[in-house]
Amino acid sequence: MRFFNPKRNFRVMRHRGRTAVLSAVLVAVSLAALAIRGPNFSVDFTGGTLVEVAASASMDAAGVRAALAAAELPEPLVQTTSDGAYLLRLQTDDQEAGAAVLAALQAADPAAELRRIEFVGPQVSDELFTAGALALVVVCAGIVVYLSLRFKWRMAVGAIVANFHDVVFILGTFSLFGWEFNLAVLAAVLAILGYSVNESVVIFDRVRENLRKSRANVAIVEVLDASITQTWARTIITHGSTQLAVLAMLLFGGDALFYFALALTIGIFASIYSSILIAGPVALRLGLSREDFLNPTKAARDGAVV
Repeated sequence: MRFFNPKRNFRVMRHRGRTAVLSAVLVAVSLAALAIRGPNFSVDFTGGTLVEVAASASMDAAGVRAALAAAELPEPLVQTTSDGAYLLRLQTDDQEAGAAVLAALQAADPAAELRRIEFVGPQVSDELFTAGALALVVVCAGIVVYLSLRFKWRMAVGAIVANFHDVVFILGTFSLFGWEFNLAVLAAVLAILGYSVNESVVIFDRVRENLRKSRANVAIVEVLDASITQTWARTIITHGSTQLAVLAMLLFGGDALFYFALALTIGIFASIYSSILIAGPVALRLGLSREDFLNPTKAARDGAVV
């Protein structure tokens, strides 16, 4: 399926200077958010009690805090759900805290009702945090090894930087806006790592094919533009169909899937941007040339034939 005229290439690489500045700003803001605010870890990683309650319209977040303070309960982190309920996260290992929270809220608002209670002990949360961090490190290491074996080092570095950009951008965005970072979001980040590297590999493979078929005097920048243009149709179909499924989870999946789908949405658009406007430009900056895509042994053997 073709959406674009393959004879007319989009000159994407001519904007690489501007996108480099944009990418640097995005990464700097994301790293600053991570350093200053840090991820808003859920009880999966911090331990404690998570209570979801629904209250009448007269009860706001400040009223919830006041009701718990009056009952001498620990001060909670209060978040509003999409349907107007409240998620209360308390740093306590008291398994009876949920019942105490409900009693305190019903004393202030008889219409308050309990929806769910989740309790995670400190030992379990520490194990989940360690296992999650280890999974992220192992996946990143595997991708680095795979790219190092698949391409010459300039293309490998370009794809690795693009993946780094996607992960940092997702984590930074969640930290900046204070969105909850739970196990589902971690799963989304791991999925996006593989999703993003696949897009970079497809583009670099097309570049390699085009270089083998093109004339020797064709600039590498032109080959990159042609390769990106030729993969537009695949990009639209693949990412568009994936985003439709993610959008369904985002709109209709409820609170359990909301942040998972949100992380995937951010990651899908970030992976499109980084694969096109980061991986290739970084490789060019490192001195990418035709020889990086060709087999020197085969080239020498072919050149020796009379």
